[in-house]
Amino acid sequence: MSEKKEPSIVDGFKAFLLRGNVVDLAVAVVIGAAFTNIVNSVVRGVINPLVGAIGTKNLDSYSSCLKGPCEKAADGTVTSGVMILWGSVLGATLSFVITAAVVYFLMVLPMSKYLARQEARRKAKEGTHEVIEITELEVLKEIRDALVAQRGSGHNES
Repeated sequence: MSEKKEPSIVDGFKAFLLRGNVVDLAVAVVIGAAFTNIVNSVVRGVINPLVGAIGTKNLDSYSSCLKGPCEKAADGTVTSGVMILWGSVLGATLSFVITAAVVYFLMVLPMSKYLARQEARRKAKEGTHEVIEITELEVLKEIRDALVAQRGSGHNES
């Protein structure tokens, strides 16, 4: 009677942690957090002042009173009326679009161009290798045909 031993919870946890994709995910989260600081700095330090030169840097002050009279307290909370704070929505949307543009143009686009160049180089190497193989194959076929022709002519003379 052999009993099959069930793997323990600790063994399962070890196997989970040692899987490659878990480590890759952890690295991606850490790098993503560090990269977020860089992107936020670019947005705050460069993009927002450029947008602020055209209008205002803080769009949160823009709102519309849906049902009045609308009054705001000093801390920005609505004390009476129904107020639509469309400026904060617009600000968050602009921040997202600007952040996405910075990520795309500074990271995604250069990386995709780099990977495309690497793939083109790899295909060029493979193409050269195939041409050499085809040329060698053609030479071998010609040698074979010449040997067959030589044997054929040698048989006819005997």
